[in-house]
Amino acid sequence: MYRKTRSTALRMLALCSIVLLAACSKIPGLGPDPRIVQREEEAKAIGGACRHALRGLEDCYTLNPKSAKASVFAGWKDMDAYMRENKLEGTPSVLGKVVEKPERADRSGDIETEPRDAASNRNRS
Repeated sequence: MYRKTRSTALRMLALCSIVLLAACSKIPGLGPDPRIVQREEEAKAIGGACRHALRGLEDCYTLNPKSAKASVFAGWKDMDAYMRENKLEGTPSVLGKVVEKPERADRSGDIETEPRDAASNRNRS
């Protein structure tokens, strides 16, 4: 009889400890690495930003080669659903639309040799 109560007590103790440990989600070493979680969240944010900037997935992958493609796609897809639900228009990207300045033949006036005085630029009338 003593053995039966002892084994029952051990089983109850094991069951209680399992229940208590299952309720704890902040035990160090049991969850995913925070650096990996951060990289995945950044990749999702990149995907969402690409969708908002009206970029295609391929362009987004090309511009962000170090980001995980699956996470970028998940962020792009989530932002696409959000924009469709709320009837939002994207903001066109200006990344590829850089206007180059025309080169001047005379470049001697580009370099200033003396510092400019702010007071000399004022209108004294």
